[in-house]
Amino acid sequence: MSFNIGLSGLYAANKQLDVTGNNIANVATTGFKSSRAEFSDIYAQSKLGTGQNNVGSGVNLAAVSQQFTQGEVNSSGGLLDMAIQGGGFFVQKGSDGSLEYTRNGSFKPDKDGYITNNTGTSRLQGYAADADGKIIKGALTDLQINLSNLPPKASTKVDSTSNLNSSEPVIDQTAHPFDPTKSETFTTQYSTTLYDTQGNAHPMVQYMVKTDSNTWKSYTLIDGRNPNGTPISGTGAVAPVASTVTFDTAGTLKGIVTPPSTVSNTTLTIADWKPGVMKGGNWVDNGAAANPTGIAVNMASITQYNSASYRNPPITDGYATGEITNLKVDGNGVLFATFSNQQSKAIGQLSLASFNNEQGLAPAGGTTWKETFASGQPGYDAPQAGTLGSIVAGSLENSNVNLTNELVNLIKAQSNYQANAKTISTQSTIMQTIIQMT
Repeated sequence: MSFNIGLSGLYAANKQLDVTGNNIANVATTGFKSSRAEFSDIYAQSKLGTGQNNVGSGVNLAAVSQQFTQGEVNSSGGLLDMAIQGGGFFVQKGSDGSLEYTRNGSFKPDKDGYITNNTGTSRLQGYAADADGKIIKGALTDLQINLSNLPPKASTKVDSTSNLNSSEPVIDQTAHPFDPTKSETFTTQYSTTLYDTQGNAHPMVQYMVKTDSNTWKSYTLIDGRNPNGTPISGTGAVAPVASTVTFDTAGTLKGIVTPPSTVSNTTLTIADWKPGVMKGGNWVDNGAAANPTGIAVNMASITQYNSASYRNPPITDGYATGEITNLKVDGNGVLFATFSNQQSKAIGQLSLASFNNEQGLAPAGGTTWKETFASGQPGYDAPQAGTLGSIVAGSLENSNVNLTNELVNLIKAQSNYQANAKTISTQSTIMQTIIQMT
């Protein structure tokens, strides 16, 4: 019996050394979770159970439990490096189609733009985004960085805040008819860049002329011509149409009237814009088009106060085509692509998984785990939802192994092994004494 007890102790101490050695070996493994050996005693039993004087039969390895405590999160600088601050696991799909779960956020794009683990064998899972950058929370999909250019968008609106100096002198338009080449014929001007359907940029200039007390004329030219493409001078010249802008005695906008309409409102609508370019001194169609519903220039925030004329930077929704220049990940796991045309758009959102019993997960190597019956089915959601943690971009989670504790455990396991070996050695000496007596 004593031999078996000693052997069980040697086996248990050896397993404790194995677990401790594995922890120490992975002290620098990203996302690694330490384990500990848990033991239980053994008692021989008969049909009637154990008596009060029964001696134990040794020790047994009850379990090797993993410790899913938070590891230290440190900055790494990698473009797609990510760490989870809190609960949850990254979800990966292996080459065999099965799902894996990991805390190792060392990701990188492959040749097709798919985000993979550091070995390139598994793809990160998450939610896709539509063409407008809206996240579609449905089935999990392989997250992919689309390296194609961002298509251009035709301008549909212009918003800005501005002021017209009420102290400006009135311009006599009979003596000084409007001419954009002569500064004495207008009071101030504002410029905005518009885009057609092919992403070509066109300067729109609004010339403001004070014609009376609390009354201004607004002339809108695009590419130096009328919005419909007709010239304002030379052959085929057409005089630009002026909108009348009026203010009340407090300097607040009363309304805008654009002929032939007599309706007063706060929006100047450009409905007849025909984009074109100058070729050989002639204005020709450039093959693009304007937004079919026109361009709404919001002038509701214009005022007439006794201060310098100004306009804050305009806000427009049109832009040229752009190449992807950078990628950012926020705390919710949303991947934002930044483009060369100063636009940004969500291209996907990673998903995290949670389990009722993390201890039931089966280690699968490569710092990954797989679902088992004991772990229960995973729940998927976006980061920061429920008990799921947040994403720290450009960082990695270190191993949670405490090296000092592991070295102490190593000494304990060694002592346990030596003590159990001594039990066997003592039993052997006793056996030799008995044999000699016979």
